[in-house]
Amino acid sequence: MAGTDNIILIGMPGSGKSTLGVVLAKIIGYDFLDVDILMQNQCGTTLPKLIEEKGAEGFIEVEGDVAHGIEAERTVISPGGSIVYSDAAMRHLAEIGTIVYLRISLEELEIRLGGLHERGVVMREGMGELMDIYRERLPLYERYAEVTLDVDGLTVRDAAAELVERLSLTALR
Repeated sequence: MAGTDNIILIGMPGSGKSTLGVVLAKIIGYDFLDVDILMQNQCGTTLPKLIEEKGAEGFIEVEGDVAHGIEAERTVISPGGSIVYSDAAMRHLAEIGTIVYLRISLEELEIRLGGLHERGVVMREGMGELMDIYRERLPLYERYAEVTLDVDGLTVRDAAAELVERLSLTALR
């Protein structure tokens, strides 16, 4: 049975969803779930190979199905950055927790990110640049966000502390 006490971190690849998720989970005593790893385990392949095999739209469908099947309690959940393309998955995630958008500037992203293809970043038809993905996804992240945290210039620890405070969570001592 899924609870409603989960924290779902959304944002661009490189915004810190997985890294921050692990640290936040440790601080508040929650489990951590990386949806990319869950997808790889369920599909038996890596994200880049899954994108290659299924194409962008097929990948998005698989990602949405995997996320829609998540039942968790007291868990920090980190879906892939393209999860916002699946309205059904986002509605499910909103039902089981609080959606936190990790907002990052394009400039900061360009500094943080290496190759997009090696990371398993989905590029829809006509997208070739990070800026294209950023511009397309930004309004989607904003639409689904219940809480927005600007992560530019924040350390992982500072971002986690900010979320503990903003979400009125209790840090384990």
